[in-house]
Amino acid sequence: MSMRKLSFFLALVLIGTTIQAQSTWKSDNAHSKIGFAITHLMISEVEGHFGEFDITATAGNDFNNAAFDVTIQVASIDTDNENRNNHLKSPDFFAAEEHPVMSFKSTNFEKTGDKTFTLKGDLTMHGVTKPVTLAGKVNGIITDQRSQKLKAGLKLTGTVNRLEFGVGSDTPTLGDDVELNINLEMAQQ
Repeated sequence: MSMRKLSFFLALVLIGTTIQAQSTWKSDNAHSKIGFAITHLMISEVEGHFGEFDITATAGNDFNNAAFDVTIQVASIDTDNENRNNHLKSPDFFAAEEHPVMSFKSTNFEKTGDKTFTLKGDLTMHGVTKPVTLAGKVNGIITDQRSQKLKAGLKLTGTVNRLEFGVGSDTPTLGDDVELNINLEMAQQ
């Protein structure tokens, strides 16, 4: 076999191994949380989370070069106050009946350290799509004793400006920026 054919063959094997190394991961929602916080009256912070979501990632065993696809049911918002939850679902904020799903699709994964990365993607909320950047950390990867499959713990943080998505009005009672704090346990499928 000529050197050129050997190089081509090795390149195909390497590409095949890389492609095969990618697998599908799903969020374990019992051990995951999509949380947020926003300033209220410029003196305190109100926290909440979304209880219904689906997160799928394509990644290798080390969770590098991950691609994420996220859907969140807006009506599952929970701030520990039923009146506030209902107000947030109303047309004054999320308009959950008209825009029942929020979504995020990643466009770029960049490793920034041994266990850290930057994740860029398109967030669609309230019918508006904008690019967002999240800071990520792989907390660890283990083999689950029950399933004998890999599980990964991740943390993602970032900030979005709610006004850029048309959520709520410009008011001094609420901050414009919403802090995202997402803790994920992902199970390899």
